[in-house]
Amino acid sequence: MLARLGELKRLAIVPAFNEEASVGRVIDELRAFDPGFDIVVVDDGSVDRTAGVAADRGAHVIRLPFNLGIGGAVQTGYRFAFEQSFDIAVQVDGDGQHDPAQLPKILGPVLNGDADMVVGSRFAGGGVYRSTAVRRVGIRIFASVVSAVVRQRVTDTTSGFRAVNRKGIALFAADYPHDYPEVEATVMFVKHKLRLTEVPVEMRERSGGQSSITALRSIYYMTKVLLAIFVGLFRRYAVPLEEEHE
Repeated sequence: MLARLGELKRLAIVPAFNEEASVGRVIDELRAFDPGFDIVVVDDGSVDRTAGVAADRGAHVIRLPFNLGIGGAVQTGYRFAFEQSFDIAVQVDGDGQHDPAQLPKILGPVLNGDADMVVGSRFAGGGVYRSTAVRRVGIRIFASVVSAVVRQRVTDTTSGFRAVNRKGIALFAADYPHDYPEVEATVMFVKHKLRLTEVPVEMRERSGGQSSITALRSIYYMTKVLLAIFVGLFRRYAVPLEEEHE
């Protein structure tokens, strides 16, 4: 698989907000997996040394002038991937939860031509993910609703551990939900008739920073995302960037 990967121009997108304690390790682990990966850290308005640590490790750094939220940071990374003509991109959080050693599982179906996006799922293999009871209930609700909408079984709609091919890069560079985006992005991807699959992965406890979704915001988050999914059923999404130029 690594031989096929070596033939492609490849990028790791690392969104980060106040992750100075962990982003250096993430970069080191990505390089240990494959030194040929370009790495772009999108510093989402951090007030610590996130950008400096990333630059010291030799990563490309895009510093946003203020905090846009995870969706804005991720889309910035995909715009960079599109404009720099990358063939494949992986998305790895800057907090250390995503283990780059598991990237072969996520990259495999994309490299084999079996999927346009592969999502690393904490639940696809029947594993037990430790979280609060409210968040576990929310994840199950999202999975059930999204599975019904996209007409295929999905188990982990909030995972940001992903790989996409050039079609996925073009789509997410043009249009990406900006608030709590992973759930909506899954629906958007399938509505564009792109192929989505999940693979089982294990995720680690975050080693730095703070989650953007606290326990007090979980119920608000669930309500807002479910409403966004409903609205998305009637939304006309943007055309992928490559198609705009044809």
